[in-house]
Amino acid sequence: MPGDKSISHRALILNAIAEGEARVSNLCPGADVASTARCLRELGVEILPADAEGDVRVLGVGLDGLREPAQILDAGNSGTSVRLLSGLLAGQPFLSIITGDDSLRSRPMGRIVQPLRLMGCEIRGRRGDTLPPLVIRGGSLKGIDYSLPVASAQLKSALLLAGLFADGPTVVREPSPSRDHTERMLRAQGVELWTDDGAITLVPGHGLASVDVRVPGDISSAAFWLVAAAIHPDAEVVVRGVGVNPGRTGVLEALSAMGADLEVIPAGEQGGEPVADLVARSSRLRGIDVGGDLVPRLIDEIPVLAVAAAFAQGETRFRDAAELRFKETDRLRALATELGRLGVVVEEMPDGMVVRGGGGLRGARCLSYGDHRMAMAMAVAGLAAPGETVVDDPQAAEISYPGFWRDLQRVSGMDWR
Repeated sequence: MPGDKSISHRALILNAIAEGEARVSNLCPGADVASTARCLRELGVEILPADAEGDVRVLGVGLDGLREPAQILDAGNSGTSVRLLSGLLAGQPFLSIITGDDSLRSRPMGRIVQPLRLMGCEIRGRRGDTLPPLVIRGGSLKGIDYSLPVASAQLKSALLLAGLFADGPTVVREPSPSRDHTERMLRAQGVELWTDDGAITLVPGHGLASVDVRVPGDISSAAFWLVAAAIHPDAEVVVRGVGVNPGRTGVLEALSAMGADLEVIPAGEQGGEPVADLVARSSRLRGIDVGGDLVPRLIDEIPVLAVAAAFAQGETRFRDAAELRFKETDRLRALATELGRLGVVVEEMPDGMVVRGGGGLRGARCLSYGDHRMAMAMAVAGLAAPGETVVDDPQAAEISYPGFWRDLQRVSGMDWR
């Protein structure tokens, strides 16, 4: 699998403000991570292209070494880039402006703006300071004790990054656990940080040490092959070296609950993250309920889980997932529409959907909406739907998984154009 996208963003950002040089191997090659690298270069960080071994070198500038950008920072399509970098920029004693493409400029940023202002950052945006571009004049921050309105690793990470530059500790309280890649990496860099009963406390006051990172395979990318194997009548797929951080394994739990023939073979650690080989085989799936604390641990995998639900017997109910309306597209509406084209009955709800599985699917022309996960989910559905399935704007997959279409042909043996 390509390197984990979430860990790749953090490996670049945190090593950029560390002391010394770090090597990052298996960095996600997608466009989102490239957007983060581009923004960091505009801030004065030297990030060298991959060498013969595939390692990317990050020459850290320290906590005080970033420079004011001469132009507007462009986060492309990456919500992770704009949110994490906003936390970083909040601590800098200069003016910066960060924006993105048409899709990113429509995604809400109010949840980041509010707590960063409480820390003392001057930050403005469009539509009542809720949309990009964001204009940030940072510096002179103070630590706060803040309860997140929703479990969000991006929001949590933005506040922890700002907390590195604050006067006094920063405490972030989560309503339920979210992926903890930022906390793991900060601890490895020597930051005083601990978690107690849902509260993450960061104490600033010293620099970060550079850390070499071997990025595990991306479980969000692996999920497409796990579902493909489970819904196909005669399949076995092995996906090697996948990161299985406990904050990311909700998709494995959901598929297991659906009756998937799934095997997890531990394969040690990479970069402080647990890694495993995953094996999935043809399965008889059944509908389940997906909601509550499980949702933050599989939020990115819901599009392909909805495809699994379409092939399962009975109803699968997704709830507590209103966050999907604010991704690259409104994924709840997009899934209801595109699965409907394939013959699946989907009832859209404000915070989720009900997928009625077991019916006969048929090939159809599906839209990706420029959303990488929608493009790949519809392709997986097309593997098992009789007839021809056409996915419009397939290059959207480049955002996180540039080799997806090559791997699709390799795994399936099907001719695609």
